[in-house]
Amino acid sequence: MNKRKILFLCTHNAARSQIAEAFVNARFGDRYEAHSAGNEPTEVHPCAIEVMAEVGIDISRQRAKSLNEFDDSSFDYVVTMCADAAKNCPIFPGGAIYLPHPFDDPEADAGSDQEHCASFRNVRDRIGEWIEATFSHDT
Repeated sequence: MNKRKILFLCTHNAARSQIAEAFVNARFGDRYEAHSAGNEPTEVHPCAIEVMAEVGIDISRQRAKSLNEFDDSSFDYVVTMCADAAKNCPIFPGGAIYLPHPFDDPEADAGSDQEHCASFRNVRDRIGEWIEATFSHDT
């Protein structure tokens, strides 16, 4: 069985798209192959790594990737995850189906480290629920 390919896009490829990639590969890796990228990649945020470890998914070896790495690739689904997609989210022309689904950027929340990671936890849970609802059956 050929796996369907998904590309999750965010500006920095530091949290939301990394979380989505990991959820799909962990939960539905038998049917989907997920990747993520950004147009201004930085590094995977430590809070993203921490909150995914809390649900038993290790993303400590994932890295932020530039959209350019996928120039010669095609995907069955391209998911834009930026809350301000019209302004900052990358565009990828190699997708069959586009699924814009914005999530707030947890990095934008200020506060102590514990408060900061709480925003990542909230976004993680929302992304996990959406992934489950969207990809648990054939889309």
